[in-house]
Amino acid sequence: MSTRSSRSSWIWLLVLFSVAGAVESAFFGQIASFTPLYLPQLGISSEQVDDWTAGIMAAANVVGILFLPFWGALSDRYSRKPVIVRSFVAHLVAIGFMLVTGNIWMFVIGRTVMNLSLGNSGLMMTTLVERAPAERLGLSFAILNGTSTVGVFLGPLFGGPILDRWSFEVLLLINGVLLLSLIGALIFGYRDNFKGTDNEPVMRMALDSLRILIGSRQLRFLFLSFLVLFCGWMLTRTYISLVVMSLYKGPMPGSAIGNVAAAAGAAALILGPLGGALSDRWGHGRVLFVGAVLQVLLWPLPALAWDIASFTIAWVVLNAVVSAVFAVSFAVLSSAAPEKIRGRVMSFAYLPINLALIAGPLLAAPVVNHFGVMAVFPLSAVLTLMSVGLLARTRVQF
Repeated sequence: MSTRSSRSSWIWLLVLFSVAGAVESAFFGQIASFTPLYLPQLGISSEQVDDWTAGIMAAANVVGILFLPFWGALSDRYSRKPVIVRSFVAHLVAIGFMLVTGNIWMFVIGRTVMNLSLGNSGLMMTTLVERAPAERLGLSFAILNGTSTVGVFLGPLFGGPILDRWSFEVLLLINGVLLLSLIGALIFGYRDNFKGTDNEPVMRMALDSLRILIGSRQLRFLFLSFLVLFCGWMLTRTYISLVVMSLYKGPMPGSAIGNVAAAAGAAALILGPLGGALSDRWGHGRVLFVGAVLQVLLWPLPALAWDIASFTIAWVVLNAVVSAVFAVSFAVLSSAAPEKIRGRVMSFAYLPINLALIAGPLLAAPVVNHFGVMAVFPLSAVLTLMSVGLLARTRVQF
């Protein structure tokens, strides 16, 4: 295959975007997992770590969400590739802020700048829709989003030993090198033939994006359903390192967190693409709904764990199912979006996850304070059950 043809191949594009998503999500996974371990080094007392962890997560996502309408508008107005590359540049800037050691507020600013990367996955999926065969759409989305999910788990696996042996700052520097290489690969690795034809002002296009989401009954219900569906997953991931630390009593907590996360990631890597392939055959909406029902039954299981081994097994099974449902949800959303505005709609594809990262920790904080960290799992079951009811009201074909 020539260089030119490889750059236009949907398979090559899927591989490139999947690697980019995996590296980015691994970075996110490390920051989310190791923030509770790093905060005491920034002067936060052990009694305040839980509240600071949830607060930083929520505040960073609020800022990121405010900019979401502009990324889709900019991509439709000009071109998608620069907007995709922008997200990885934001991570490099964030690392620079977080490397100002010993200052909690510089760390918070860095975490906030990280979330200026939001919206890139939806634009990648929109580019894939234009190139991948329709009968492989579910599988393509499952692989792309499955590798991103796996990255969240693999990041702590490889980052844990680095954290234990060296420092959080060394881990940030390594991520900086990887992200810089990734920026070069995205700039030179594929040809983006999309050119914006809309001459409206970017601000008006951004506001139109919001009107599109609010004005469509199906899109409204889908976004609300996904928000509630993934709220439990996000609130649990926020506290997962604290759960592991409550069960693990050894001398290397970073490695323990990484091992649990990696096991869950390996399961997600297998079941995610399988869920996508099944959805291509049996229907995206049907597989999504059945998977959500199955989650309701699985969520309470980790709370019943008596040691780190039993918890790891329950967490692995649960994350495999959640990851498959997560991957299929994007194919459902893409099918519901009108073709002319699909780019702008898909730039909001991760909005339910981003909102869940705000709402989830805020919902969980009082529950954890009263009932302990294991209470996040039954809470997630309740939220998932609510989402099943919301999905039943959408116009998606089950």
